[in-house]
Amino acid sequence: MNEGGIFYQAFVFLTAAVITVPVAKRLGLGSVLGYLIAGIAIGPFALDFVGEKGQDIMHFAEFGVVMMLFLVGLELEPALLWRMRTPILGLGGLQVGLTAAAITLAGLALGQHWQASLAIGLTLALSSTAIVLQTLNEKGLLPTRAGQSSFSVLLFQDIAVIPILAVLPLLATKVMHHDGHHGDGHAATTWVEGMPAWAQTLAVLCAVAAVILAGRFLIVPAFRAIARTGLRELFTAGALLLVIGIALLMTRVGLSPALGTFLAGVVLANSEYRHELESDIEPFKGLLLGLFFIAVGASIDFDLVASRPAQIAGLVAGLIAIKLVILLALGKLFRLSLDQNLLFGLSMAQGGEFAFVLFSFASQNGVLGQELVGPLVAVVAVSMALAPMLMLLNEKLIQPRFGTKEAGPRDADEIHEENPVILAGFGRFGHSVGRLLLANGVGTTILDVDSDQVDLLRKLGLKVFYGDASRVDLLQAAGAGKARLLIVAVDAPEKGREIIHTARKHFPQLRILARARGRYEAYDLIEDGVEFVYRETLDSSLRLGVDALCHLGFRRHQALRAARKFRRHDEAAVQELVHMRSDRKAYMIRARQIIGDVERIIREEVELGRKPSPDAAWDTNSMLDEYGRKS
Repeated sequence: MNEGGIFYQAFVFLTAAVITVPVAKRLGLGSVLGYLIAGIAIGPFALDFVGEKGQDIMHFAEFGVVMMLFLVGLELEPALLWRMRTPILGLGGLQVGLTAAAITLAGLALGQHWQASLAIGLTLALSSTAIVLQTLNEKGLLPTRAGQSSFSVLLFQDIAVIPILAVLPLLATKVMHHDGHHGDGHAATTWVEGMPAWAQTLAVLCAVAAVILAGRFLIVPAFRAIARTGLRELFTAGALLLVIGIALLMTRVGLSPALGTFLAGVVLANSEYRHELESDIEPFKGLLLGLFFIAVGASIDFDLVASRPAQIAGLVAGLIAIKLVILLALGKLFRLSLDQNLLFGLSMAQGGEFAFVLFSFASQNGVLGQELVGPLVAVVAVSMALAPMLMLLNEKLIQPRFGTKEAGPRDADEIHEENPVILAGFGRFGHSVGRLLLANGVGTTILDVDSDQVDLLRKLGLKVFYGDASRVDLLQAAGAGKARLLIVAVDAPEKGREIIHTARKHFPQLRILARARGRYEAYDLIEDGVEFVYRETLDSSLRLGVDALCHLGFRRHQALRAARKFRRHDEAAVQELVHMRSDRKAYMIRARQIIGDVERIIREEVELGRKPSPDAAWDTNSMLDEYGRKS
């Protein structure tokens, strides 16, 4: 039943996603598991609506991973990579090295030769970047120590794919045809097929170098020329062209397209077009990543699993066990607390999407036979399907027993009466807000999802509760039904918006005060209906500006008044520009006008009160302007 072309398959995919994902979210299973269930349901081994054994689906849907890794690369400025070198090289390097060694030894014990065992070990050492990042981000756990440790390990794994791809041809144990054809007579599909192993390795390195050099010297000037046209749709087309072009190049040299776009993202991380590229690619990434999860579910070869249930189950259990033991040991070595270590281990104990590429590459180069690749691909797909279930098991059963628990029994009625304020997030922003409220005797219920932070705050004598503030039952227990204010100060913007949506739907009487990291996040919050939005850097930057003016000889009152006026105009501009953000040309024109107007108004004010002694706190012109001219 897979006739009907691309429109039929698109209809089936989207219908499955729209039906299953909301149900999965409603049941607390998460969107990733919903997508996987949808894929299993519509795949060739269930309803058979799409795909021939799932292979044609996977090639298309992998483009979601391509875009995700491009965006991950855009976030990784070289300076950030240098600052993260210890967790990336230490934790990530040890994880890949130890896991590869353990699986290689297991392969040797099972009778495989060392080349095949090493290839399998290197491939299965990798985890699923797509599933782990999507699930942690969805649950607001990415800023936690476990989330950051997972991100560091995944980053090392993504980079490690480069040397793995370079090494695999050197492990070949079979003589491959050098006439540009496969052994089955089909024409070669890549430029490097049929080359000697050393030439394929050289081609891999040359392709990587080409992407890096093009990103540094060609792509930025090209985007500069596109940007001069002022057409947003052309910039979006250019962004997609970049991703698709690099993906095609990588495919033609036998590399993973996701790897190439990741490298391109890292190279462009310092460019002036970084944020524009992110905003243009993000909508496509989200949709295609969902299709990738559906494709993983659809590609599980249930015929193979059914024919060898004990073997597949044993291999899946062995893979998860080996990775889990090594991850937990490394987490303890790097001083993760028990609950953070459990989250770290259980989130990463699966195979990864790069395994589909690497096993295919190893098969093409005579490293692994098809009799090995088939079961191994099934093992990876099954382990990826089980990954969200392991994280759900950790959240529902393991963490309540062994993780950080709430400080004492929770009495909702007492909390309602005593605490008019609920503060979600007690990190680098929220702790200043909370301490100010508590110092003024304002009862505040503090919620935070970072268990290490919760433990630290309790040691400091603060009553803090561990939990996800986007849950209705947790907000109810915290007294949201009678509280007056909800302050949303969490680090993750997506989690903050989820909390706001829950509160506005179930507790409409709450007045919401929300933190935004910058102007574009403020736009999102305003569009969500939040009236009181606070950009976290605005006050500190204005304070610094006031002090700078004073050091230059301006009167403090004059500098403070200029800062107040600047703030009023800037906040008014945010309220105005939020309605124009979809029209980039109109947005830029109006933004330039506002910048000019603010500079002119403040400069005129400066000229009014120039010259008197800089030691004077007040001056005639200032007082006239502040009071007399108002009438």
